[in-house]
Amino acid sequence: MSIQKLDFAEPFFSVKFLQDELEYDVNGRVILLNLAEEAIQIHEQGLAHLNSIIAVNTRIKNIKHAVIIERFDDHEDDETLYYAVKQKWPSAYEVRGEERLKGVSHYMSPKIWIGNIGLTMYHSGSVPLNVGLHKEHPFCPVPGFREVHTQIVGIGKMQQCHEKDLATLYFEETMAPGHTHKPMFDEEGNYPWHQFETITPSIFMAVEMLPIGATPPR
Repeated sequence: MSIQKLDFAEPFFSVKFLQDELEYDVNGRVILLNLAEEAIQIHEQGLAHLNSIIAVNTRIKNIKHAVIIERFDDHEDDETLYYAVKQKWPSAYEVRGEERLKGVSHYMSPKIWIGNIGLTMYHSGSVPLNVGLHKEHPFCPVPGFREVHTQIVGIGKMQQCHEKDLATLYFEETMAPGHTHKPMFDEEGNYPWHQFETITPSIFMAVEMLPIGATPPR
């Protein structure tokens, strides 16, 4: 049993990684993401694998692997928060060097790995974001790579397309704080053409999951 405090999103958000906890008392408002196959119990409700909610002043039970984000809505002014974030976090293009990210108002926190799970916060600063449709994840070329995103601040949407063309859009999922989009990957880790797009300037958390036995990329 363990509760690990993670500092990758400080000083803006407090993040905890819970493992094998029988129960945990939530104080205030937090975003709770379940990373385990087993459901987390919240009174009479079950929070399923890769689902998230806002939990408020309650006791949760049967926590195998979960992430809790505290202070996600403690900021009085989002624009002040975004300005501070851009002073601290580098652009995603600077870190990842992907051509589709060049000139895009997209910033990222440090990445932290807990076993085979990687966590990163991103700030998307423009509307539209224009981050670009993609199927591959060159920053993590491990076969079987899986990823979901959890909305932290602002409102966004995850879009899926038949081809690398927004005119072929077939699935769009709105993301408000506390929401994690439905997984897009198949059993082999293949993705459709997809992108995150802003409705308002946003902050979301990317959750990367490597196959058991794979080594996190450096």
